[in-house]
Amino acid sequence: RQVLYRSLRFVVPTVVALALVLSSTVTHASENKRTLSLAASGTVKAAPDMVSISTGATSEGQTARDALSKNTSAMTQVVDALKAAGIEPNDIQTTNFSVSPIYERKKQNEAAFITGYRVNNSVNITVRDIKKLGDVLDKTVEAGANTIDSIQFGIVDSEKMKDEARKLAMQNAIDNAKLYAEAAGVELGPVIKITETGSQIPRPLQARIASAPMMAEAAPVPVEGGTMSIEAKVQVIWELR
Repeated sequence: RQVLYRSLRFVVPTVVALALVLSSTVTHASENKRTLSLAASGTVKAAPDMVSISTGATSEGQTARDALSKNTSAMTQVVDALKAAGIEPNDIQTTNFSVSPIYERKKQNEAAFITGYRVNNSVNITVRDIKKLGDVLDKTVEAGANTIDSIQFGIVDSEKMKDEARKLAMQNAIDNAKLYAEAAGVELGPVIKITETGSQIPRPLQARIASAPMMAEAAPVPVEGGTMSIEAKVQVIWELR
């Protein structure tokens, strides 16, 4: 019994050591697989199908009440004109409202004093039919808006565009991988890893209207939407056979 016990104590460490060697060999073999890594991108373009407008009215008066009364009258007419032009109430949102004093200083060393008040009211409008944009701008100014801060074109279903760009990026990666594999005389194996390295969401195209009062005499206002694009980028790794 004593001899058998000593024999077992000697054999067990040998088995453990063999297991460690096998594990190390498998890991080493996995790390030394031949691979092909490629980066590719895909770009999709489309015409914008919506536009966001920031507009409003600025009014002045000797008292805050006077300025507010003028501004309320102007903005009521603007909102009514927008609704009459087919803009849904949900697409009209107030984004800024302020009442501030107007200061004047007659002499450099004298303290400034209040000569009146200024009220500003701005709304953001979403126009879902770009063909109506020129008419909407004209009616907005005609109704009493005297500030148009910006116009931003966009795409409603930008996520669908992003998915199309992703498909195109992956297809470009596959085509390039086949080309490289054929040139190198090897065969593509399974895909090991796919990483999206970045995507560019369509950025709103901006246009500024410099002088709203001048627009009142021109109808419809000429505005061009152009095209917008979105890009997706992927990094793909294949095993080579």
